[in-house]
Amino acid sequence: MPNKSKKDNSEQQQPAQQQDRQPGRESEMNPLPEYENPDFKGSGLLQDRVALITGGDSGIGRAIAVAYAREGAHVAIAYLDEVEDAEYTAGLVSGLGRECLLLKGDLSSKNTCVKAVSDTVEKFGKLDILVSNAAEQHPKDSVEEISEEQLRKTFETNVFPMFYLTAAALPHLRKSAHPAIILTTSVTAYRGSPHLLDYSAAKGSIASFTRSLSGNLAGDNIRVNGVAPGPIWTPLIPSTFPEEKVEKFGSDTPLGRAGQPWECATCYVFLASDQSSYMTGQILHPNGGEIING
Repeated sequence: MPNKSKKDNSEQQQPAQQQDRQPGRESEMNPLPEYENPDFKGSGLLQDRVALITGGDSGIGRAIAVAYAREGAHVAIAYLDEVEDAEYTAGLVSGLGRECLLLKGDLSSKNTCVKAVSDTVEKFGKLDILVSNAAEQHPKDSVEEISEEQLRKTFETNVFPMFYLTAAALPHLRKSAHPAIILTTSVTAYRGSPHLLDYSAAKGSIASFTRSLSGNLAGDNIRVNGVAPGPIWTPLIPSTFPEEKVEKFGSDTPLGRAGQPWECATCYVFLASDQSSYMTGQILHPNGGEIING
């Protein structure tokens, strides 16, 4: 899978394309997302730590898994049903000499979340890092078009698992010497999105949850931070938007292009490592230069 380390803004737009279901498949995208920068060499920032990453099969989640493995961590990746993508990611992790546990299931179920944590601890004996990253979105032109079913599904996928996973993970994180929780919100939480009303609302609640949870867990020395990506080239994009919008995706940012998953993954490495030991309740913004004052 090709991975480039340099960005040429003159050749950034992707061909028009669309996938007909969520979650999307990374293997069907053109061009393929760049999950790592080959110029980056691991330096043991997460050596022998264990991370559970939701949505870890593709997109930003895959990039996080690879970056964590390169920094010495073992990873468990939770995914819905994208078996091919998940197995590819597992191969990337094992190729870096780290172990990868695949956890298939619907995270909107509390039982699935609890089992994901317990299976991770059973496999690796501990849990140091929880990355709650799985998401879905469904554009609508008006709030009147958002059905009760869609509203529930949006929050059950984007928000509820963060509560379920955190509650299940806390007993294990309290035993870790380097505990960290990292939650994925979005630029839409800060500037809104006229056509992603429920998604933006869900992501806004994640930003608030990050800040509130950080204060709640400060006494346990468990750091809680977030990442608010802007337009990143992941399977969520062609599985969400029509072809003509996909073709122009990211072109309205100051940098004039969509970001690549690895350009977000560096934020997750920093927030999981001891390099961010005095940071909690904060959110990083890899968004191509949009100023959102958040």
